[in-house]
Amino acid sequence: MTHSSPDPYRTTVVTGDAAPAHRTDRGAWTTTLATKVPEVVLLFWVVKILSTTVGETAADFLSGNLGLGLPATTAIMSVLLAAALIAQFSVRRYIPWVYWLTVVLVSVVGTLFSDNLVDNLGVSLWTTTAIFSAGLVAAFGAWYRSEHTLSIHTIVTRRREAYYWAVILFTFALGTSAGDLIAERLAFGYVPSALMFGAVIALILVAHLKLGLNAVVAFWAAYILTRPFGASMGDFLTAAPKDGGLGLGTNATSAIFLAVIVAAVAWFTVQERRENREVAA
Repeated sequence: MTHSSPDPYRTTVVTGDAAPAHRTDRGAWTTTLATKVPEVVLLFWVVKILSTTVGETAADFLSGNLGLGLPATTAIMSVLLAAALIAQFSVRRYIPWVYWLTVVLVSVVGTLFSDNLVDNLGVSLWTTTAIFSAGLVAAFGAWYRSEHTLSIHTIVTRRREAYYWAVILFTFALGTSAGDLIAERLAFGYVPSALMFGAVIALILVAHLKLGLNAVVAFWAAYILTRPFGASMGDFLTAAPKDGGLGLGTNATSAIFLAVIVAAVAWFTVQERRENREVAA
């Protein structure tokens, strides 16, 4: 839902449903934790889209510009993602730099999974889009059957967090395949594709705010679509002019977007510490 607050950066745009009372389940995967995900505010969506674009450009930079190749890049980034996930699961509350580092690495690895299937194994974009769509539906189904909710405001156990990150990984892999399918294989072009995905995201927001579209449905629909939106923007910024892009290259684009993400995460960290002090006082 939408509500105002004294801080304009904290105006909620699309959220899930309200968090239930904390559970008292026992066991490593059901121990009640503080919420492990950030509040869904405007800056959340900005950083998410930037992370999406960085996932696209960083994967291209590492595998192409540095000459690592897709298999080696995928192996290295998967190890880094595993380390980030271990750090994320080991903390008992939302810590901005840990959470957003994990998001960026999931974005890179999701892109690499799609690129490996298409470029190395010759799987068509139609097929990878179908595979990742099926995987995403299966992940959502398993999560709902187990927890009876898909709201991110209920990520208060490690089991729910595991479902959450599985879904996130599938959204990034699917977004890469779907974005490439529409922009390149169907020859829509990068800018028209970005405009199309952006328009659908805007319609979802309007449907949520004005027509009563369920908050959880609205959140996940927007979250899934920001991936191909960001991927199309990344391709537009980095691709050569002859290929329909601006020709900024992966180096400059990745560096600029990473700098903005770091600044935003620093802001999140300051806000989080301020809120913790207020709660403790």
